[in-house]
Amino acid sequence: MTDETREHLRLAIPNKGRISDPIIDLLEKGGLHLHSSSSRKLIAPTCDPAVEVLFARPIDIPEYVANGAADLGITGRDMVRERGSPVTEILDMKMGSANLVLAVPEDSGITTAEDLAGKRIATEFPRTTEEFFRERGVEVSFFPVGGACEATPYLGVADAIVDLTSSGTTLKTNHLVIIEEILRSTTILIGNNTAMETRRDKIDEITLALDSVISARGKCYLMMNVQRDSLDEVSEVLPGLGGPTVMDVASDGSLVAVHAVVDEERVYQLITRLRNAGAKDILVMPIDRLIR
Repeated sequence: MTDETREHLRLAIPNKGRISDPIIDLLEKGGLHLHSSSSRKLIAPTCDPAVEVLFARPIDIPEYVANGAADLGITGRDMVRERGSPVTEILDMKMGSANLVLAVPEDSGITTAEDLAGKRIATEFPRTTEEFFRERGVEVSFFPVGGACEATPYLGVADAIVDLTSSGTTLKTNHLVIIEEILRSTTILIGNNTAMETRRDKIDEITLALDSVISARGKCYLMMNVQRDSLDEVSEVLPGLGGPTVMDVASDGSLVAVHAVVDEERVYQLITRLRNAGAKDILVMPIDRLIR
């Protein structure tokens, strides 16, 4: 249960790993600036006196949130599933995508989970793996590992592995093939069930800040001047989010200012098309936050 005597809302984030720095960057862009974050102290204050950040192992974050040591947490969905902690998923951060998969040696002849009956499975995710095979009605034995799971079939200690993969390159390097996908995982924001009621306003404030950064990814802001008689042609080229915004230019009645949010990957081709359609003074700006 959330510690009601604690004044600060506490957000737990990974203390290391591939998503640690991107999460800190997301917090910074969202306006929740960390103090003393570079020293990786256990708990760091933020620019908001009511919010502090707890650095923790990703696998521990679900339980910290569930038992109230933290009100919010950011970690992988795979970690939440493995812990089995009763928490509320609030927001998909759309980062750190990976799949938890069942893989076997490419020359094993094994093609289904059922083929592994009586075999040994190496994994860093024993709880999730056990649930998977139990639901299939397949009895297997488990070989828990703390890393380098993909090497266990070669070493002869396992017949298959359940491991997290993002590109599949490591599996291919070790001559393993995926026979089933168990879980699709991304980084998510989770909340303590009690805090979701008692501290809802602050949680909504933080969620909005993070979501606005996520929404802005891959977007940019275009501003340009357009002759009024060319506006229709420019608008066809530039749909934006809900269509472009058009404003009169005070110094010239025949000129309008057109603003639009577009996908960043489209800008290269759009600039030439916009100019040919009659746009000029085109300005491209990055977007840190987008609140819909």
